[in-house]
Amino acid sequence: MSSYLHDQVNIRKHHVGRRRFLQQISAAALGTGMLSFRDYLTLQAEELRKQGRSLIVLWMAGGPSQLETFDPKPGTENGGETKSIRTSVPGVEIASPWNEMAKVMNEVAVIRSMTNKEGNHQRATYQMHTGYIPSGSVKHPGFGSCVAQQIADPEAELPSVVSIGQTQGAGFLGVDYEPFNVTSPGNMPQNVATQQPQPRYNRRLGLLNRLENDFADRGAETVVTNHQQLYKKASKLVLSPLTKAFDISNESQSLKDQYGDTDFGRGCLLARKLVETGVSYIEVQSRGWDTHQDNFEAVANKANEVDPAAATLIKDLKDRGLLEKTVVLWTGEFGRTPRVNPRGGRDHYPRAFNSWLAGGGIKGGQVIGSTSTDGTSIEDRPVEVADLLRSVCQALHVNPDFENISPLGRPMKVVDGGEAVSELFA
Repeated sequence: MSSYLHDQVNIRKHHVGRRRFLQQISAAALGTGMLSFRDYLTLQAEELRKQGRSLIVLWMAGGPSQLETFDPKPGTENGGETKSIRTSVPGVEIASPWNEMAKVMNEVAVIRSMTNKEGNHQRATYQMHTGYIPSGSVKHPGFGSCVAQQIADPEAELPSVVSIGQTQGAGFLGVDYEPFNVTSPGNMPQNVATQQPQPRYNRRLGLLNRLENDFADRGAETVVTNHQQLYKKASKLVLSPLTKAFDISNESQSLKDQYGDTDFGRGCLLARKLVETGVSYIEVQSRGWDTHQDNFEAVANKANEVDPAAATLIKDLKDRGLLEKTVVLWTGEFGRTPRVNPRGGRDHYPRAFNSWLAGGGIKGGQVIGSTSTDGTSIEDRPVEVADLLRSVCQALHVNPDFENISPLGRPMKVVDGGEAVSELFA
C-alpha cells in the first residue's frame, strides 16, 4: 500500500488527528525518529481499511426529473400532474410515486439544490463518476476506484468495486480497482466456477506463469505483469467461498418481494450482501430516466421499480447494523427542465436537480437547499458535484485530497475543489 502514498497528502480534520495518533503510538517511536510521516500515513490507511466502510451508489441513468422525485411543485404551472405526499418527517413532502421512500425519510438527507453546467449525458456522467470533466489527455479513475484504493482490504478475495450495470473504470489505477461488472443480478456471474480440483487448477496457473515469464524475459515484462495481476485477481474470486455472496437464492422470499422482482430490486439486495462481505463500492444502475416525452408516465413506471428497492435497502442495512458504516447515494447526472415540452416530456437541466444520501453518520430527516417556486433556479445553498463527492468522502472517512500521479506525471486529487456540505453532518 505504501507505494500508493505520497507525501503531498493532507491530513483532513475528519481523519485520525495527531493527538489521537500520539496516544496510540508509543512516544519512543516518535521521539527517536523511528516513525516517519509516510509511516504515519500507512498506519492511517490501514486503520481506514479496518473500519469496513462501504459506498452504494444508486445510479439513475439518463437524469431523473426532480419535480417527479424529491422536489415536487404541485399546483404550479411547471409542477405538472404529479402530487406531493407526506413523509415520516413532519413538513417534508416528496412526489407521490415514492410511497416507500416516504416511510424512511427520517434516514435520508435530500439535497434539492444540486447544480452543474454539464447538460450532455456522457460528460455529466463522467464528471459525476470521477469529479472531473472529460479530458483528452487522461482517463480519470472512477470515484469508486479511488474510494476502494483507500479503504478496501488489498487481500480481499472479492473485487473491491462491483458494478451492477456499468460504471466508470479504474483508469490508471489499474486492475486492482477495476470494477467487476454484474450483468444479471440474482444469478451467479458467468465463469466464476472452475471444473478442476484446486490443486490441479493451481498447477495450471503455475505452468502459465512459467510460460509467461519466458515471454517477459524477451521484453514483454509490462504486458506479462499486468496479465498475471489480472489472473491473480480472477483466481481469488474463482477459488473463494465468498463468491456465494453473489447468490441471492437463499434470501427469504418475503425480503425479495420487498426489494421487488426487478433487476434493480435484485441489484439492491445483492448490494446489501456484498456490503456484508466487505466490498467497498457497489453501484446499482437504473436506466430509462431520459424522459424527453411522456415524462409523467415514464417516471411513475421507474418509481415502481426504484422506490421499493431503495427504501428496503435502507431498512435492511439498518436492521443488520450496517447503515452506520454504509453510505447510500441516489443520484443521476442532472435533472429535467421545469417547463414541460410539447411532447409531455422534460429535457436536460443541470442548473437545478436533486440527490439524496443516507447512512454513514449522515444526519437524516432533513432537506438541504431549495429551488424557486417554478423550479427554474436555486434559492439557497447550491451544492456542486465536487461538494457532493467531498461529502461522501467525509462520511466514508476517505481523504478527498489524496493524490495519485497520472501517467503524464500530473498529481490528481480524488476530488478537485469543492467543500463538504456541513449540514449533512450537523
